[in-house]
Parts: sequence; C-alpha cells; structure tokens
Amino acid sequence: MVNDTPSDTSSSALSAGKQNIPRHVAIIMDGNGRWAEKRNQPRIMGHRAGVEAVRGVVEGCAKGGIEVLTLFAFSSENWRRPKQEVGLLMELFMTALGREVKRLHKNNVRLRVVGDIKGFNKALQKRIAEAQVLTQNNTGLTVVVAANYGGRWDITQAAKSLAIQVQAGQLNVDDITPERMADGMCLADLPEPDLFIRTGGESRISNFLLWQLAYTEFYFSDILWPDFNIDALNDAIASFATRQRRFGRTGQQVEQNNKVCETEC
Repeated sequence: MVNDTPSDTSSSALSAGKQNIPRHVAIIMDGNGRWAEKRNQPRIMGHRAGVEAVRGVVEGCAKGGIEVLTLFAFSSENWRRPKQEVGLLMELFMTALGREVKRLHKNNVRLRVVGDIKGFNKALQKRIAEAQVLTQNNTGLTVVVAANYGGRWDITQAAKSLAIQVQAGQLNVDDITPERMADGMCLADLPEPDLFIRTGGESRISNFLLWQLAYTEFYFSDILWPDFNIDALNDAIASFATRQRRFGRTGQQVEQNNKVCETEC
C-alpha cells in the first residue's frame, strides 16, 4: 500500500489498544537527501532532520505498546556514497548516540545496534558499546539500529556459524533447519517483524532483513523520512490492522481460529 500524505483526521491506531497492533515494526528511513535537495540544502541537513523524525516515531511506538522498532540507519552498500557524505553520516551517528541515549534510557528504552560493527572506527564502536550497556536492562520498547548491516551479510554469518559447527563435528548436516539458521541471525532473540515500512516513494527492501521479512506485511509511503510523523505512523498501523495474516493457511482457517480464540483465549 502507498500512502501519499498522513491523514489529519485518522483515528490513532496506536492508542486503540493492543489488538491488531504489530509487535515489531521495521523501517527503511528513505528520503533524507531528497528532502534536503528540495530545499536547496546540503544532503546532511536532511539526515539531521531525519534524526528528529526518529525521535517522534520512537516516542509513538513506546507509547503505543509496540515491543520492537528496527531502523535501517546505514547499509553495507552505503559505503559507496560520496566519501564526504559518509564521513558526515558517521559524525552524525556519533552525535546522535551521545545526545539521544540518555533520553532513551530515561524513558526505559533498550537500544541495540546490529550489523558489522567492526567496520566503524574505534571511537564509534566504543560509543555503541557504551549505549548498549547503559540501556541493556530497560524493559520498555527495544530500538534496534541496523548499521553497516545487510540481509545477505546476516544470512552469510549464520551459515558460516553452522558450517564451523559441522566442521568441528558438533552438528550434522541433516540437523541444519530453518530454525537453526534463524538462531544465527542478528535478531534471533526478538519477534520477527510484523510490519515493514519504507518511506520516500521507493518499493523495494534493499537488502534489509531478507530472512526476517518472509511473512511481514509491507507498507510503502511516498512521504520523505524527515516528514514522517506520528500521523503517518498511525496510518501505517491502521493499514496493518486491516490485513489478514494467513501464514500459509486459508482465510477460512484463520477466521475459525480467531473465533475459537475469542471464546477460549
């Protein structure tokens, strides 16, 4: 589904209770650079505005009872961008971690960063580690930031781990199952995404959570990320609430199961 503009009068799906609310929302925050270019500003200004949008979405998810929010901040392919832009993005990441982590901690939000963290400089690695340690015991919303992350990299790391176990005689080839593969992924201990959102008008997943998005509901928005606010998030949640998730079953089976759950659950 594509949603061009958030509805000012739409009911707040996030405030409607737990029913039909996704446990895990994953977002590709696309459109920062184009947002800045439309305003004749340097692209980094769009990324800075995007940080403000993150703050609003995190707050909305926390208040709405969503358990996990995963944000695609920097892909393994983004190193191909102009060197100056990459350098400014790294500086912004450092600044945002320093500025936002205390706010997250105060609001009982747990922060995790997933991806090939070794690709960053030592100072950024240290700040990432410190942020995760500070918030690791928080029990509210979990915010996962995917940085220097790629879905193919994630799957490859899991496959390598299984191969090492087979080579060491700890595991038989026939014991390799989808469940064992999933256990080696970055988000193995979290529920798989229920809702995937991509802003900026593009309709692809760009190597993001390739394994985990197998049964996720997709929502594509034309809104550029810095303009994506709580109303836009509510529209995405409202769309999700209308979907029937069958997981290979028929619609009739799902409806029957829902009726049984209403009387017995």
